[in-house]
Amino acid sequence: MESFFVRYRNIVVLLTLLVAQILGLAVQVHRTDAGRTSLDPNDSSGVRLIRLWANTIVSPPEHVAHSSGHGVSWVWNNYFDLRHVRQQNQDLQETVDRLRLEEAALLEDARQGQRLQALLGFQEKYIYKTVPAQVLGTSGTDLSRVFNIDKGKDDGIARDMAVITPDGIVGKVRDVFPHSALVLAINDPTSGAGVILETTRTRGILRGNAFGQTQIVDIMADQRIKPGEAAITAGGDLIFPRGLPVGVVEKVVNDPDRDSFIDVIIKPAAHLDRLDEVLVITSTEPRFPSEQKQDIAASQALKASDLDEMNAQKKASDIMAERLPGLLDPNLPADQQPLKDDSNPNPIARVPQPLHPDRFSPGAGTAGTGQGASKPEVIPAKNAAHPPSPTAPSTAPDQPQPQREP
Repeated sequence: MESFFVRYRNIVVLLTLLVAQILGLAVQVHRTDAGRTSLDPNDSSGVRLIRLWANTIVSPPEHVAHSSGHGVSWVWNNYFDLRHVRQQNQDLQETVDRLRLEEAALLEDARQGQRLQALLGFQEKYIYKTVPAQVLGTSGTDLSRVFNIDKGKDDGIARDMAVITPDGIVGKVRDVFPHSALVLAINDPTSGAGVILETTRTRGILRGNAFGQTQIVDIMADQRIKPGEAAITAGGDLIFPRGLPVGVVEKVVNDPDRDSFIDVIIKPAAHLDRLDEVLVITSTEPRFPSEQKQDIAASQALKASDLDEMNAQKKASDIMAERLPGLLDPNLPADQQPLKDDSNPNPIARVPQPLHPDRFSPGAGTAGTGQGASKPEVIPAKNAAHPPSPTAPSTAPDQPQPQREP
């Protein structure tokens, strides 16, 4: 049997020559980045056709093989090789829970720090001496509004001391133990505090009701009391100092037992349902910061210097009054002197006596009414105003003088 190459020798030689020619051209011809061919050998940016063809032939199978290997690896890692994933998930869940607890603790510490900072700032500025205390727990019943604090008799706490917060009053100390105390809140029915409405100046007693609300009882009906009016402590109960915030008026209701009285429901200024830290007023003697003490000392020194100056001026005026002549009227008797008459706070000087008294003068009417009394001579107005001239003839002494009857 004739061989294939012998039978198709010419065609094989021709194909071989064509392939060699094509390969030669592919080695010599360059292809630019823009897709055009270039015969310039100095063009280094071009790619030989032989390489381009080889890349075109080899790239698809290589991509297929790479994708297949990557897919097989992903399937193996995510579906078959899961021996430690369950344990890792459990460890991660425990870590997440622990971090959440730490975050909650840090958040609570931050809030407590803010509350303590505000409490400390209020304590430093407050005029009375206070002791901070932590709320331990409540009584656990709706009929009694009491709670425990972690300060007691050893810390200077005594019965009936006022308990407050920076927002307002809270209650008073009811029972005292060595290291703890029981506080009666203002919304307890057995509590009581003297309060006053800030706008209408209406006074009343603050008590709690069965629903845990604070209300002012024993107030006559007054149309001026409106919701939103602030209430402060009156200071008459000798427990809460005067002027502490109590709350605001929430609503006004009629007293069911007495028609002419009303109950004023008060919204407390302090958050009685979520108390954490409180202040116990242990002394009502005012205490002032160092700056205020310096100001008070300076004002007292200035007041003392002013008082000394006033005393010196008074002493100088007394000495000057002794040296000056008396302000007395020499024409009046001693009992009628203006400065000696103590009966009238605004004394008036005595009316001076006339120079030429007649019967019409005050005090002369009774003297001239008796018989034998000489009648005063009436001088004409012309002669009284113009006395007679020395050259005028005088009246003879033996002629009788004319008499005029009144």
